[in-house]
Formats: sequence, C-alpha cells, structure tokens
Amino acid sequence: MAGERLEAVNVSPRGLSGDRAYALADTVNGKVGSAKSVKKFGELLKCRAEFVIPPAPDAPVPTVRITLPDGTMVASDQPNAAAILAAAFGLPISLLSNAASGLTMEFPAGTLGGKYSETTEFPLAGGAPPGTLFDYACIHILTSSSLQHLQEAYPEGQFVIQRFRPNIVIDCGGEPGFVENSWTGHTLAIGQEVVLRVSIPCPRCVMTTLARADFPSDPRILRAIAQVNKLNLGDFGDLPCAGVYADIVKTGSIRCGDPVRVLN
Repeated sequence: MAGERLEAVNVSPRGLSGDRAYALADTVNGKVGSAKSVKKFGELLKCRAEFVIPPAPDAPVPTVRITLPDGTMVASDQPNAAAILAAAFGLPISLLSNAASGLTMEFPAGTLGGKYSETTEFPLAGGAPPGTLFDYACIHILTSSSLQHLQEAYPEGQFVIQRFRPNIVIDCGGEPGFVENSWTGHTLAIGQEVVLRVSIPCPRCVMTTLARADFPSDPRILRAIAQVNKLNLGDFGDLPCAGVYADIVKTGSIRCGDPVRVLN
C-alpha cells in the first residue's frame, strides 16, 4: 500500500518498526497479494494504512486502519474486515500478520529473468528473517542521485519516491549516476547506531509504472530504468534496477538528516 514519511524510526533485526507488519493473501491459492499481480492487486497502491497506535519494538503488532480507494475504512481487528476487503478486490482475502513456513508471493511470468524467467511465485523473505512478510530483503535503499539520473533519462516521467517505495532515501547532493550500485558488498553506517550491509541491487518491476492516488500510470518508467541501469543478477538474469537491498548488521534508531558513511 502507499507509504509514509517518518522523521524517526527504530530498526530491529526484522526491519523498520511496523514495516510489512501485515499482508493480504488470496485465500483460494494461499499466496500473498502484491501489486505485481496487477489484475488482482493493482489497486493496493491506491490504498493507505496507518496504525491506530505507533508500533513498538518487541511488542505485538498494533491494529492497522486501511483506507480503500473509494474512501471506505476498515480496521484489521473488526469482525467483517475480510468481507470488506474481499468486496473491494473481488476475491476472497485474508489479512496476515506473520508468514507461515512456505508462504509465497505470486507475480506474472517475466517479472524475473535468467533461470527464473517463467517463474510465477517465489518464497517470501528470501533475504529477510523467517516469518517476515517482505518480498525479499527487509531494507530497501534508494539515492537521490538515482532518481535524478532517471529523470534526466526520461524528462517527461515522474520519478517520485512513491513509485519506488524505499525504506531509506539517501541524499547524495550533486553526485551523478547510480551511486548505490557500487555499494554492493559494503556496509553503511547511518547515524550513531545503525549499520547495514548492502546485498544486491534492487530489481524493478511493473509496480513502478502503476498509478497511485496522486500520479498516473506510465509504462515508460520501467523502460527508462531498463535502458540506463539493467544489471546482471546472476541466476535472476539481466534486470532493470534502481536502489539496493540491505541486511541489518547493527540495530538502533535512525532519523531524517542522519549522516551516512560507507564503511568498507
């Protein structure tokens, strides 16, 4: 669903506090819903979710209030929540707050490449702690330099942060190009406490092109990324990338304005 800007957040071994705390699942096939499956769940990106109380480390996940595209509001703990969501998306839906072993996410063939080019589902949290609801890793980083480079490559496009939904946006000033491409395998220190290790570039998919509440769909967004930053991700083939995934080395708190250092 749509993201939100935070001034400060706690980073635990399971990611940013409150991030991916819930997921929708298709109760017919048991797979987690994602806007990657545009026909089923494309409208997810026009929904908003907010906790009724702030999430806290090592505490139960609070109730979340979802606002659907038509303005309907539903709380995760109300008895008819599943029925309201099913009516909105046109299929039976359950709301999950933890991932059972073997839970997968579905997406169209061609989302991945290489040996997985015909794959239509993949285990959740391949690069995140077991039981979490991330599609891959629990931290996604994007730089201002990448956004600027993409904007220059396709000036008519709207390369706004909301299209990419990163956890952390790093302001690189006027540094040109895809700065974070060179961070793979390196560790980053953010503020006084948090240390992250960059694992792989972040492959992009049709989600970057879809409409949100405040900007339109644009299929040329993904084409532009492919033209200027298609990277080889081994078994996953050559894929358009923007941003990087990272693992958590040291937990703590981060705040807007914290300095970022590449440690090694």
